[in-house]
Amino acid sequence: MDDLQTRFDETIAADQRIEPRDWMPEAYRKTLVRQIAQHAHSEIIGMQPEGNWLLRAPSLRRKAILLAKVQDEAGHGMYLYSAAETLGVDRADLTEMLIEGRQRYSSIFNYPTLSYADIGVIGWLVDGAAICNQVPLCRCSYGPYARAMIRICKEESFHQRQGYELLLAMMRGTDAQRAMVQESVDRWWWPSLMMFGPPDGDSPNTQQSMAWNIKRHTNDELRQRFVDMTVPQAEALGVTLPDPEIRWNEERQAHDYGEVDWTEFKAVLAGAGPCNAQRIAHRRRAHENGAWVREAATAYAEKQSRKVAA
Repeated sequence: MDDLQTRFDETIAADQRIEPRDWMPEAYRKTLVRQIAQHAHSEIIGMQPEGNWLLRAPSLRRKAILLAKVQDEAGHGMYLYSAAETLGVDRADLTEMLIEGRQRYSSIFNYPTLSYADIGVIGWLVDGAAICNQVPLCRCSYGPYARAMIRICKEESFHQRQGYELLLAMMRGTDAQRAMVQESVDRWWWPSLMMFGPPDGDSPNTQQSMAWNIKRHTNDELRQRFVDMTVPQAEALGVTLPDPEIRWNEERQAHDYGEVDWTEFKAVLAGAGPCNAQRIAHRRRAHENGAWVREAATAYAEKQSRKVAA
């Protein structure tokens, strides 16, 4: 066991990859299962807020763009469930834990999409925050997770550009459209900052995850990157971020910004967000309604297996 631990430690120290057949500490495996499952759940639950607007998109082009994005998110969830399965868990069990409330997903998806501008703002802010979070995961120490993230990040970057393009079109439109965009930005800005997780001092898993090269940056470092990236984009777009404390700090060479309402963050995580119950109920209903598809696929696979055996 000491030799196995030493080999694992040397692999991490050399910034190399751990693969599924390699020995790994149980705590490392459990950390990865928790993180990858939460990530997969977030992609699947994240289809709901935008799917709410599929039948109300204002043009065929906008509907096709939104449909493609929702399909991408489903694919991301599947990549990530597959990565989790390399750690010895079953995606059916992960789904059960999700709908029973034993595993979490990103708090951002517990907020409603109240206007079509939300589709653009989710692309710009939510996917933008996701990119800041996820690009470093392409260098995660666990191989299957890192490789899945390469494709996911490319697609998320495209989603972010789509969202920004939609907002540019709306900001060049009528006064009502510009007001709709600003109102949406006002609602989504602070929840987007919460996506990076609690402050570093309140994040119990960050230091160990960084020691294992699962994470590469702390929550606060990633949050700062996102603010610095977004402020000039907001200026170019012509919207005002709802934080009067945002200003450039010459000494830090970064933007100062206001304090996030961590009480709200904790309440949403605890299930008291605007759409927590709705999101899980919808996922549970979809899972139950899809039982016949899973049963048919299993029966077909068993039939094909018997043919091969014969």
